Amino acid sequence: MRLWLARGCIAVVFFANVQCAIAFLLAPEVFSPSYELTGVVGSATVQAMGVLFLMWNVPYVVALWHPYHHRISLWEAVSMQAIGVIGESIILASLPESRAVLRTSIERFVWFDGLGLAFLLIAVWLIYKRGRVRGG
Repeated sequence: MRLWLARGCIAVVFFANVQCAIAFLLAPEVFSPSYELTGVVGSATVQAMGVLFLMWNVPYVVALWHPYHHRISLWEAVSMQAIGVIGESIILASLPESRAVLRTSIERFVWFDGLGLAFLLIAVWLIYKRGRVRGG
């Protein structure tokens, strides 16, 4: 049961990340104004972010396959998610209050990645508890 709950937590984060990546790839013009980007450069930048989101999800897939046997991939996903939350928080703190649209966009990512981090940490806890119960 713990294994499936852990998989569920990882799946929520994985599918949210992939959904975001696909949205950025298919409709960059919708999102580029949120980052104060315009035109071809704005669209290409947002699409590049979408590609990065897909690349970053490789460890999530491996962890999802079997989080207990692939604990390193789960810890990689946790680390990546934590780096995202910390990095985005630093960016947010450095933005002037006058950049309200950009600040709001970055705040959404802080929340998005923060919730993802919480789900991944729950998965780690579930896997840790599974190992302790089974003696290894």
